[in-house]
Amino acid sequence: MIFNIQRFSTHDGNGIRTMIFFKGCPLKCQWCSNPESQSFDSDIMYDRRLCKNFGDCIMAEPVAITADKENGVSIDRQKISSGNKLAGICPSRAMTVSGENKSLEDIIAEIEMDKVFYGHEGGVTLSGGEPLAQGKELDELLEELKSRNISVNIETSLHVAWQNVERCIGFTDTFLVDLKHIDRNKFYTYTGGNSGLVLENIERLSRENAHVILRIPVIPLFNHSESEMEHMIDYVSTLKNIREIDFLPYHTFGLGKYKMLDMEYLFASKQQVQDSELTDYIQYAKSKGFQVNIGG
Repeated sequence: MIFNIQRFSTHDGNGIRTMIFFKGCPLKCQWCSNPESQSFDSDIMYDRRLCKNFGDCIMAEPVAITADKENGVSIDRQKISSGNKLAGICPSRAMTVSGENKSLEDIIAEIEMDKVFYGHEGGVTLSGGEPLAQGKELDELLEELKSRNISVNIETSLHVAWQNVERCIGFTDTFLVDLKHIDRNKFYTYTGGNSGLVLENIERLSRENAHVILRIPVIPLFNHSESEMEHMIDYVSTLKNIREIDFLPYHTFGLGKYKMLDMEYLFASKQQVQDSELTDYIQYAKSKGFQVNIGG
């Protein structure tokens, strides 16, 4: 399931790239900027500011959606029978459905429109959610892109079974791997996941001589300290063939999406991390011989 296709991206790999965002992720990072990507099912997003009270959504799902004088409409998401009934139904776009089952042909058609702009460096970047948590549709897409000589990057947390990673190696030019933390307890507390699985996959991917760029999100309360960053950089320095680190400073761009999904954003009160706060981390990484970038 796809929740977005973003064209002319320049931030997730070299050159101009087409971003394919898959829906569904095994992690639940508390700072996630794409909360609509977490569920493997479609999600209803509602922006009260755009609502004109036309009532089309109520007619489509009268059990789940009711009129609310103060808030436009009231939505019981557990009672929605099918997101398909609400897709494209709102004239004002106040209510949208995040998540669509697109055919391989439809995805390739959109990619082909951008291919002329790729040049020698551009291509496709698969993101999410977690692209490596997808099924047969990912395999089919990778095989098709390979047959068309289109470069592929995969943005991943590596929080998946190794076989999910291994099957993609021959089809992937660069793995953009999130290294969030290496402390098992802290990783679990803030993401619900197992850091050991991630570290094992990073080490195996490194041994496969795959091209890997490590991306470290810099998150307040979670890993934004000199000792924690140095610990992670020291770990990466022991890995074969990984010589590039991207620091991704925390931002609050996803705050509005949580409101539209009626989800609690636990990091809402946290201040954005400024590039100037990364100076010591960058200098330390460079002292270890890494090429360093901010923001990918």
